[in-house]
Amino acid sequence: MEEFIEVYGAREHNLQNINIKIPREKLVVITGLSGSGKSSLAFDTIYAEGQRRYIETFSAYARQFLGGLERPDVDKIDGLSPVIAIEQKTTSKNPRSTVGTITEIYDFLRLLFARASDAYSYNTGKKMVSYSDEQIKDLILQDFDGRAISILAPKIRSRKGHYRELFEQIAKQGYVKVRVDGEIVDIEKGMKLDRYKTHDIEVVIDRLKINKDTDGKRLMNSILVAMQEGNDVLMVIEKDKTEGRYFSRNLMCPDTGISYPNPEPNNFSFNSPKGACDTCNGLGTIRQVNIHKVIPDENKSIKAGGLEPNGPQKNNWAFKQLEIIAKRYDFSLSDPIKKIPQEALDIILYGGKEKFEVSSKDLGITRDYKIDYEGIVPFIESTFHNNDSSSLRRWAKNYMDKTDCPTCEGTRLKKSSLYFKINEKNIAELANKDIEELADWFKDLPKKLSKNQFTIAEEILKEINARLQFLVDVGLTYLSLNRSSKSLSGGEAQRIRLATQIGSQLVGVLYILDEPSIGLHQRDNEKLINSLVSLRDVGNSVIVVEHDKDMIENADYVIDIGPKAGKHGGKIISQGTPKEILKDDTITADYLSGKKEIEVPKERRMGNGKTLKLSGATGNNLKNVSVEFPLGKLILVTGVSGSGKSTLINETLYPILNAHFFNGVKVPQPYKKIEGLEHIDKVIEINQSPIGRTPRSNPATYTGVFSEIRSLFAKTPEAQIRGYKPGRFSFNVKGGRCETCSGGGLRVIEMNFLPDVYVECETCQGKRFNRETLEIRYKGKSINDVLEMTIDEATDFFEPIPKIYRKLKVIKEVGLGYITLGQQSTTLSGGEAQRIKLSTELSKRDTGNTFYILDEPTTGLHFEDIRVLMNVLDKLVNKGNTVLIIEHNLDVIKLADYLIDIGPEGGKGGGKVIAKGTPEEIIKNKKSYTAKFLKKELN
Repeated sequence: MEEFIEVYGAREHNLQNINIKIPREKLVVITGLSGSGKSSLAFDTIYAEGQRRYIETFSAYARQFLGGLERPDVDKIDGLSPVIAIEQKTTSKNPRSTVGTITEIYDFLRLLFARASDAYSYNTGKKMVSYSDEQIKDLILQDFDGRAISILAPKIRSRKGHYRELFEQIAKQGYVKVRVDGEIVDIEKGMKLDRYKTHDIEVVIDRLKINKDTDGKRLMNSILVAMQEGNDVLMVIEKDKTEGRYFSRNLMCPDTGISYPNPEPNNFSFNSPKGACDTCNGLGTIRQVNIHKVIPDENKSIKAGGLEPNGPQKNNWAFKQLEIIAKRYDFSLSDPIKKIPQEALDIILYGGKEKFEVSSKDLGITRDYKIDYEGIVPFIESTFHNNDSSSLRRWAKNYMDKTDCPTCEGTRLKKSSLYFKINEKNIAELANKDIEELADWFKDLPKKLSKNQFTIAEEILKEINARLQFLVDVGLTYLSLNRSSKSLSGGEAQRIRLATQIGSQLVGVLYILDEPSIGLHQRDNEKLINSLVSLRDVGNSVIVVEHDKDMIENADYVIDIGPKAGKHGGKIISQGTPKEILKDDTITADYLSGKKEIEVPKERRMGNGKTLKLSGATGNNLKNVSVEFPLGKLILVTGVSGSGKSTLINETLYPILNAHFFNGVKVPQPYKKIEGLEHIDKVIEINQSPIGRTPRSNPATYTGVFSEIRSLFAKTPEAQIRGYKPGRFSFNVKGGRCETCSGGGLRVIEMNFLPDVYVECETCQGKRFNRETLEIRYKGKSINDVLEMTIDEATDFFEPIPKIYRKLKVIKEVGLGYITLGQQSTTLSGGEAQRIKLSTELSKRDTGNTFYILDEPTTGLHFEDIRVLMNVLDKLVNKGNTVLIIEHNLDVIKLADYLIDIGPEGGKGGGKVIAKGTPEEIIKNKKSYTAKFLKKELN
């Protein structure tokens, strides 16, 4: 085997034709400024080539369905083994995807419950039993010795109906007696029951006396017939007694006769119709119409728009029906809603049909009226569930709340599936436990199982224990198996996939990871590094794109790409072991050796003396938390992963503020009260969701600066003479764009089983616009020339125009001066996209009383980028705004004016505020993990 992966002539994106040897079976870290070309080398060159070679091994026929992969722009790569990439943006947004399903632990759990669980009756709580036909025969002979019995086959259980056809059918089969509601009667012609009452019906199959002379063959035949007629259940009843005894081939309650199907793994799956709760289809939540949203103000009349979905009175069918209802119940549409009789309100909300007549005293005649009104609630529900138009569904959603499903109480499964238990726990209770708690439960389980159960479960338990241990090893002890994968941060999702990969025990593979330390507290960093080291030790090569100091120092080999970002980067400026690279004169080396550092401020800001106080937050794992946020400071919220930071800030504080200032619709997690809202006047949140990654999106369109530039071009004298509007200068709408490539600048040439080839559009030469549009110039530049400018050039060019200049200046300040205005969003790195998003929000006019919330803004940023970013945020705080950051990065934490540390552990062991104050005060705290690491950083 070769010792190195050798890359020759890599030119993907901004890489400057580089050659590099990467040692195999080592832990290699690629680092460098954000946008310098790290991902271009790791993912777009090495991973892309590995993928392509794999797909090349398929036949041409198979390849045409897979869609080809482009050959990356590289001369050749030697020594490449199969590649697995674990990226950040690969989690599913599907509500059916959970931690349990991604890691496949839930699949093993389902198998375990299908094979080794005990079933209990949901009526009596007793253990269910199932018998073979032979056992039933022996039991009857033993338990009913010397008695006269009837063998019955249950047909109907507690259901309404007259059942005339059923009786006819039974008679045709030659049976003469049935037991109806506990009484044995003869079948008569035309026999039927009261259709509005609930009935139990059993067919009498045979009547015989049990003693030592009983004909075993006849009894066996009767049992077989009764099983066939009664759907695998039969009932034995003694003469002159009313209570029967049930026997079943399936699992059955001996007292009440309810039976469950024999369990299969998909009876425990909320993604299969066999296991999913019928009310919520296995989602655990349903949307219900909220009457308070339909009638927000009971003092308003229907005429004035008191029924929110209907609006003020119009001349339409719905209002005519409402007038008829008003006549029938003797009220007027001008009355306040609270004065309308309850019966009438029920018909308005839930619908109703009736005919009635009204006699006119003056004319002496009667008129017939007919109410046939669907009702507002059913209408909203049917619009939400059955309408194809997304805008109408959105309209209906405004009147609905998401609530736990009332049938399964959020467990997602059918009632019967929840009564299969192992060691007194059902599968939903296990899926709700923290991974750590679950791992302990499984370690104790073998002692609690019967010998038989243990034999069946042994292999399954090995698999489950191994997988749970891998999750514990990568620091994910606080998650539970039913945690939805939508709610995971980028780093958590990566570490789950990492745990799954370690579990697969492959050897000789090249793993490429993209910043796995995001969202991970320093305390758990060691666990992550150990996991990567164990992957390496089995015989795999591991390449990590990372900025984390610990990770770089623990690597076997480091590659530093730079010197700057974008077109000023893309070269290898230093490589070697962590000790060797310290000798080079690079920004990374300076930060690692301590020559350069992010300075700790001389003194902490005092703020403006006002506070925002949130009391009694109890969402997810928060333990009745009350916190004060001092305004006019840089506040940091820290704590180990899963301690409750996001619940407190993103799910409680932000929705409260958003609803207060901008009527946001997201319902905050439960809290008691909030005080001090009058001291701030708007809130801006910058979260982790990626910016639009389509080739048509670019920094200019995303930040909104392109609209201003188009308006500017439309105001030039030449454009006004020609009557061009701003839309003329958009490459997304017809009119000004080049129609050959629809404004894309590239044309796709489809090759059947080779990758599609992109060529420059021959009509516009890649300029995206048609000739007439490009003739309009501002200061000698066409709209395409402007899109080709870097942010640095554009900032100088548009200096006289404040609206444009303000937005561009912020992009430049966050360190993105090198990207062009028209660069496709798909080619931006993670850190660049994060900062484009930041700059869009930061360029909104701040009022001096704005509350900014940032969730891990350092994702994808190098030490130097963090310094630049913190300077921008400092300026905002100095103007009097409040900036709150959720962060694990110590370089940011040490700059805080005020720290709130949540913990002490993740999951159930977290959810309390354990320390608050300036960094200097926090480091004295013995309980806080953050304090321990911060102490080293400050000293």
